[in-house]
Amino acid sequence: MAPRLQLERAAWRWVESVRPEDVTAENIETAYRVLLEGCKRGACRRNCKGNPNCLVGIGEHIWLGEIDENTFHNIDDPNSERRSKNTFVGLTNLGATCYVNTFLQVWFHNLEMRQAIYLCQNSRAEEFAVEDDTDYEPQEICEHLQYLFALLQNSNRRYIDPSGLVKALGLDTGQQQDAQEFSKLFLSLLEDTLSKQKNPNVQNIIQQQFCGQFAYITVCNHCGRESQLLSRFYELELNIQGHKQLSDCVTEFLKEEKLEGDNRYFCENCQSKQNATREIRLLNLPHTLNFQLMRFVFDRQTGHKKKLNTYIGFPEILDMGPFLEKKDEKCVYELNAVLIHRGVSAYSGHYIAHLRDGRTNDWYKFNDEEIEKMEGKKLQLGSEEDIEPSKSQTRKPKCIKGYHSSRNAYMLVYKRQVEEVSHSEPNVQVPDFLQRLVDRDNRKFEEWCHEMAEMRKQSVDKGKAKHEEVKEIYELLPAFEFIPLEWLRKWLDDSTVTKPIDNSKFSCCHGKLHPDKIEDVKRISQKAADIFFNRYGGGPRLDNSSLCRECVVERCRVLRLKNQLNEDYKVISNMVKISNNSNQGYWIGKASLRSWRQLALEQLEEEDDELKHTNGKPNGENKKDDNDDENLNFNEDILCSHGGLCTSENERKLVSNEVWNRLKTYFPKAPEFPARQESCPKCKTLERECEESEALNKMIANDQKMALLNLFQDKNRPSLQKWPTETDHLYIVSLFFVEEWRKFIRRPGRCTPVSSVANGALLCPHGGLMFTYESMSKETVAVLWPSEWEIINRFFLVDQTIKLSRNYRQTSTRYLCLECREGLLFQQQRDLREYTQATVYIRKIVDNTKIMKDAAPELNVSGSEAEDEREVKIGDNDPDFNQINNGAKRQKLSVPSSGSCTLSSSFISHQKQGIRRSTRHRKVRGEKALIVSANQTLKELKIQIMHAFSVAPFDQNLSVDGRCLTEDSATLGSLGVVPESVIFLKADEPIADYSAMDDVLQGKSFSFCD
Repeated sequence: MAPRLQLERAAWRWVESVRPEDVTAENIETAYRVLLEGCKRGACRRNCKGNPNCLVGIGEHIWLGEIDENTFHNIDDPNSERRSKNTFVGLTNLGATCYVNTFLQVWFHNLEMRQAIYLCQNSRAEEFAVEDDTDYEPQEICEHLQYLFALLQNSNRRYIDPSGLVKALGLDTGQQQDAQEFSKLFLSLLEDTLSKQKNPNVQNIIQQQFCGQFAYITVCNHCGRESQLLSRFYELELNIQGHKQLSDCVTEFLKEEKLEGDNRYFCENCQSKQNATREIRLLNLPHTLNFQLMRFVFDRQTGHKKKLNTYIGFPEILDMGPFLEKKDEKCVYELNAVLIHRGVSAYSGHYIAHLRDGRTNDWYKFNDEEIEKMEGKKLQLGSEEDIEPSKSQTRKPKCIKGYHSSRNAYMLVYKRQVEEVSHSEPNVQVPDFLQRLVDRDNRKFEEWCHEMAEMRKQSVDKGKAKHEEVKEIYELLPAFEFIPLEWLRKWLDDSTVTKPIDNSKFSCCHGKLHPDKIEDVKRISQKAADIFFNRYGGGPRLDNSSLCRECVVERCRVLRLKNQLNEDYKVISNMVKISNNSNQGYWIGKASLRSWRQLALEQLEEEDDELKHTNGKPNGENKKDDNDDENLNFNEDILCSHGGLCTSENERKLVSNEVWNRLKTYFPKAPEFPARQESCPKCKTLERECEESEALNKMIANDQKMALLNLFQDKNRPSLQKWPTETDHLYIVSLFFVEEWRKFIRRPGRCTPVSSVANGALLCPHGGLMFTYESMSKETVAVLWPSEWEIINRFFLVDQTIKLSRNYRQTSTRYLCLECREGLLFQQQRDLREYTQATVYIRKIVDNTKIMKDAAPELNVSGSEAEDEREVKIGDNDPDFNQINNGAKRQKLSVPSSGSCTLSSSFISHQKQGIRRSTRHRKVRGEKALIVSANQTLKELKIQIMHAFSVAPFDQNLSVDGRCLTEDSATLGSLGVVPESVIFLKADEPIADYSAMDDVLQGKSFSFCD
């Protein structure tokens, strides 16, 4: 079958020779592709979406052949969760608890220990009523271990969940712990718990099974005195580095050690430190002997633990007699368990246990839930494949019979052989009170198995019924009525619920089948459709009478216009080049004429899309609102706001009637303006009014400019710092008013005239001033001469008059509102202390001297005076390190202390003068800018400085505005560091060890005092 695009082209190929008004029923059927033949099974690999008669590849193959019953459900056989006969029970891995599972299995297989755990008194379990719906919840460690061992012995489950015990121990199931450390801590905890039991056999079971005794023997080389220190052990920790056999490791553990030099031994007999020898002598060995192979060691080079993947050989029968202090004592052990760590890293991997069944002497591999009997070639104790390939290329050494070798074994468990021949392993029985709890759990498990089996049976029965239904209906499918393809697929997919049939989204605006939705539906027989709609409901039903003639005709028109567009573009382009000197034709916007082809193509594409996506909505509902479309339609570029022809003839062109008629076929709704149509009279009137208004504005601007020429040019301006002698009064206005007025004077045709002076913005709510003489800078207000103020009053509407007097005794129109002034200053200070992403500058002082030529501080001088540049010595005369400023002083306007009604220049006085910095920061060489926030601490700033200047925080001495910054925990806002501040950095002599910088980055505290 041809691809989908080829089918679509073939369905509409007839439009090239058929006009819209000549569309026939055969053309409609071709457009809907109902004449195509259906595909046979096996003819195509996937369903042909372009062919509504193709019913292959939609999921029917699952039902039309022979079906396996297991495909009707996704429920595993519950019997796979059942414990097999003569096998052991596994333990669930809760995430990273495989190391716990291995030790639990080892201790469970220690029958003496299991028997002692069963003998622990447990009143909670004994009094528990198995008839209750609530589950038994152990509390103490012994109770958890009792219940767990009982389940491991008599449960019907293939594996059980140890989460109760793990939770009681407080272990993190997602993090793997040190297995050897866990073993020591758990046995210690268990020993302490069992010591509280009344039964002496239970109290001492840990010591009886695991506890041995050795002595540290120290011999003085001078006097020969021998001292002995007895010690108990529960396992022997053996170093494996440099060794190949277990016996070599034990020999090294017991070897003699020399105590010399700084490590000499204090001899009580000699009463002085003497050279000596020390060794360990094994006195008594336990019933169960644990060897901890020290595979996980600390690597001094990396500072982390690493795993030693050294092969160590070990026997199945171990004679410990030669290692005892009494050499003639018989002490033979038999290998009982090998604990294995798979993986090359000490921080990850997987733990497995190889255990011997004491009753049958068979070996088993315990891997969490999975338990496998080891026999034949699989009987290789301590050997497991690595999770990751090891870098070591060492081959496994060959072992004689009765010996094994492993590079993953980390613990070996040996059990002492008993001399009596008649002795056999004890038969451990689960106590009755625990057996009742196990039986209750087994009943629940059997109920669960029964429920799962019933669910499997119901799914199979349902699948068989669906199988028969599909086979029955599929024979009736071809081919008169339309059904959604997606619905058919879901009907054939038994995993989803079959919903009612919804054909509404395939309907066109005329309520029939949309021609472009034919790819999403399939044709079936009327009889099959009757069965579907009767069983599942839905609608509307779409048959052969639902083929929409209106949609096909409209689509034919659009496709024909698309094909004709290129030819018309060439014809129209040649015709508009011919000048039209007659008074006949039509006006077309030049912008529309340049882009008409693109506009026509976009319009046809939109119409085509609307035909594809009407989804049963009425005509026009899917169309965009013209008012929401920012792009103008064809010929709307010469349409004025009143709906008439625009007045500008430069934006339009007169074309012939033939050109207009060709364009009209693409844009039937375009505005039409014949050649003799007059421009919009309203627009003409507005143009005249605008011209008159512009002329008036120019005249007003010229008059105001001539009257206030000095204010416009910013020349001959009065200054509050140097009060002019020719007047006792000055006036101020908002600088915003002056700037807006100047804009109007420069461009009177584009800007609106300024009509009023809003001086109220300079006053507080009480009507007083919030600015002093000092703060009335050029950036805030503009100062006016009295003559200029008279002109301002004549030209503009003034809301508030603000008059300044030379003599403070004279009454001014305004007074300084101290309350609002303080509130303004407080708000400004708070803004300076609440900032984010602000810039500060760090300036480093080298050799206690800094050349400030490029950043000389600016004094309070007038704008006409040049800025002084001079060299400043940092030290005694630097204002940033000393608060004494004895330099040259300049006069400075001050604020009267009382609430006087006059702002007077007589208040100018000599004050302690500091250097005022320029508002524009001038960066100097060696200075660096840092981005900081007000809530950032000084310690964090010092770390930033460390990265920028390579100076450790404890070597930094910082100051700003003559104040030393020393409190590391304080924020920059509380220390008075504001945006654009210059912070001086004075570095102490560097130290040799820079590793301390890492301590700072890791959060260690530091402090200093210069």
